Amino acid sequence: MFLQIVHILLTVLWWFIIAQAVMSWLIAFNVINTHNDFVRQLWLMLDRITEPLYRPFRRIMPDFGGLDLTPMVVLILIIILDGPVLNYLARFAYANGMA
Repeated sequence: MFLQIVHILLTVLWWFIIAQAVMSWLIAFNVINTHNDFVRQLWLMLDRITEPLYRPFRRIMPDFGGLDLTPMVVLILIIILDGPVLNYLARFAYANGMA
């Protein structure tokens, strides 16, 4: 049950990161405008959710100018956590009678 909740939270986080990345592209190419109240509020919400995840990686990653690879690094980390790590923990819990 606990591992299912972690899986759901990682999936929701995945979609927040994807939405934030797509929205940043749309803002950068002036497709959507942050002067719109709804767009600004959505952007602030996504930024508040994703920025604490990005901050530690931005400290150690080199500067690529205008290219921010931090969301991709965090998505790869989520894939690793959601795949092999959760599968290992599920097998461990099942083998030890905890599941």
